[in-house]
Amino acid sequence: MAYTTINKPSDYFSTNLWVADDSSPRSFTGFGHQPDFVWVKHRGSGSINHTLVDSVRGGDKMLASNTTASEDTKSHGEITSFNSDGITVADGTNSTYPRLYFNDLDPFGAGGGNYVGWSWKGGGTASSNTDGSITSSVSANTTAGFSIVSWTGNATAGATIGHGLGVTPKVIILKGTDQTDGWFVQHQDLGATKFLRLQDTNAVTTQTNVWNDTAPTSNVFSVGNGSGTNGNGNQFITYCFAEKTGYSKFGSYTGNGNADGTFIYTGFKPAFVIAKDSSAVNNWRLFDNKRPEFNLTDKLLFPSLSDAESVNVSGGGAIDILSNGFKIRSSANGLNASGSTYIYMAFAQAPLVGSNGVTAKAR
Repeated sequence: MAYTTINKPSDYFSTNLWVADDSSPRSFTGFGHQPDFVWVKHRGSGSINHTLVDSVRGGDKMLASNTTASEDTKSHGEITSFNSDGITVADGTNSTYPRLYFNDLDPFGAGGGNYVGWSWKGGGTASSNTDGSITSSVSANTTAGFSIVSWTGNATAGATIGHGLGVTPKVIILKGTDQTDGWFVQHQDLGATKFLRLQDTNAVTTQTNVWNDTAPTSNVFSVGNGSGTNGNGNQFITYCFAEKTGYSKFGSYTGNGNADGTFIYTGFKPAFVIAKDSSAVNNWRLFDNKRPEFNLTDKLLFPSLSDAESVNVSGGGAIDILSNGFKIRSSANGLNASGSTYIYMAFAQAPLVGSNGVTAKAR
């Protein structure tokens, strides 16, 4: 059985739902930790971008997983503070500041005020890291295996950046904040010669000047001289993830093309699963333990799309969340095409067996 030193995963990650009320300012609580990285999506109709904010760049600087757009800075500040149990959102001069992204009852007339947010606890205020050839600013939580890293590119092939984890990260998500080259994702099961793009549907791509064909180490990750990952003078943000037994798992599975799909063992009951077909053109898929709070887990969001939440429409896919992993419950190509390879990231609601001997229960 899998044991863990993280008996309460919500101390480091949680999924939270809320209903907008157009109030300002508004504090959102119940996260279970002080978040350093917050990812929010409006669930209702209309095309509303995903919003990604972190404490290293600041609460007024937003990125969208579904676009290549550079950082959107709001002069009034969308998040004014990252609190011990959530965030505080400030008001601005009109409906796009900031209610559209966090607390708008009717964003762009899309209707509905339902939101979902996923949050990770980093290391608080960033500190300087000189482990790499480029000095970085790092907020690292070594217990949970998560760090936020910012730095300035130098267009040098083989440049290295310190990530602060003390162990080798298995997933790296990178974005140039002042340019439009888009997102780059490195995953251990793809290797450092390849990458996926968070904002698009493309299959895995091989390109030397992205990660310089060099795997990360316990201290640094490498980048090539491509503008998207190391443009000279450009600003970059990276989210680095290392596996922690009973809390996080980053792996791959092979689809079988059957509604009685593959079972993926994680060693915990997942609270969050994101998956991508690395073999073919397909959207990323995102599931969590709150939408809905029972199996079949079929309320889909797509990190690569601004679309509203879907209930397993157009072959979107579905999973069961179990006490020790998740099981695919769809033959949809984007989640379970026969013979295709899928990479995934998963974070825990509860470990299968905690270090205190308490066992998780299936939904």
